[in-house]
Amino acid sequence: MWRKVVKNGSLWVKMGFSFSLRIKMASTKNTVPTYYNSRFRHGVDDKRRVQIPAKWRPQKAAAELTLILWPREGVGSCVRVLPPEQMAKLMQAIDEMPNSDPKKVVLKRIIGSDSAQASVDKAGRICLPEEMARNASVKNEAVLVGLLDRFEIWSPERYEKVQAADAELAPDAFKLME
Repeated sequence: MWRKVVKNGSLWVKMGFSFSLRIKMASTKNTVPTYYNSRFRHGVDDKRRVQIPAKWRPQKAAAELTLILWPREGVGSCVRVLPPEQMAKLMQAIDEMPNSDPKKVVLKRIIGSDSAQASVDKAGRICLPEEMARNASVKNEAVLVGLLDRFEIWSPERYEKVQAADAELAPDAFKLME
């Protein structure tokens, strides 16, 4: 004999004939999703800090970004940057793989050991770990490339190579959207 009526964010539960209980629903603030689009070229300082575009910064002050050394065949590694919700989706996708698949443990080990958490400082920068920056060949300059739901940090030289490879695949890729 339960009945629920949603009104002004409240849930009304009717039990029996004469008893009503009103429960206030938790307010869920609608947050606008962040879309990582465009491309930016920024300097990297001596402490390996790189500026994140204002529109790409986490809305929550305490939110940490996950930095993953991401291999790209033929051009070398870059740093892939995942916001918290994308890191959660990545972990879920790996956890859903069958335990019998040896690639599951390999992915967990590689991503776990080749990743780091980074907070955006008051100036809007993140600090790249030394080994990660070295393996991605990010030195004095970096190219930040939007991937819509995440972004990547490339050395300018490697990004030129990946742009050329992407240009070759682009006609077939766009056919997927027709």
